[in-house]
Amino acid sequence: MSDATLNAITQDPDDFAVQICDQIESFLVSVAEVARGDDPDSAVPYLLLEVSQLLLAGGRLGAHEDIVPDERYEPDVGPEPDVDELRERLAALLDPVDVYSEVFDPYVPRTAPVACRISDDLADVVTDLRHGMAHYRAGRVSEALWWWQFSYLSNWGPTASAALRALQSLVAHVRLDKPLAELDGLDTDSNAADEDGDGSLEAEAGAVMAAEIGVPLGLKHA
Repeated sequence: MSDATLNAITQDPDDFAVQICDQIESFLVSVAEVARGDDPDSAVPYLLLEVSQLLLAGGRLGAHEDIVPDERYEPDVGPEPDVDELRERLAALLDPVDVYSEVFDPYVPRTAPVACRISDDLADVVTDLRHGMAHYRAGRVSEALWWWQFSYLSNWGPTASAALRALQSLVAHVRLDKPLAELDGLDTDSNAADEDGDGSLEAEAGAVMAAEIGVPLGLKHA
């Protein structure tokens, strides 16, 4: 898409592409700010808000008709920016509530839950969104929208949704005074399946009691 067409689009705040780009850029900036660690007490509720808003953009992309890029093959956007520092900062900020258990596809019968990390999820989402943003900033708006739509359905949508459930569950446990049972060895390289069907997965929801994490996460008054 030409620069002239891009400029015409960006002048209309009601344009679909502009609105999606604005929501995605807001998420990218906000997650980077949270990862700086300047306000750790607000990290969890702020991430809950930002991921929720991002998934609104994802929902709009998912409900939209299939977007077809102008070019048959995806143009090269250059090397992908490194997200390892962002991932590590988020992991340190969210410790010890970073690990949670998740079922990847609720429509697959008897799928075993696996252990995931919120920090990994957010870094993966950021990687997908930045890739599309590189196309957008280069003037390839249809390519950016196609990528954001495709990757929403195939990767960042499910990943962000899983992180949102974890963040919402954490906030709910604290606000409702429902302490998290102690984690028994759950990590991202372990099997989180509830093979006995005894509800033990609930006991693997976190590493500490909610009463202990409420204050440092800004969800309770000291």
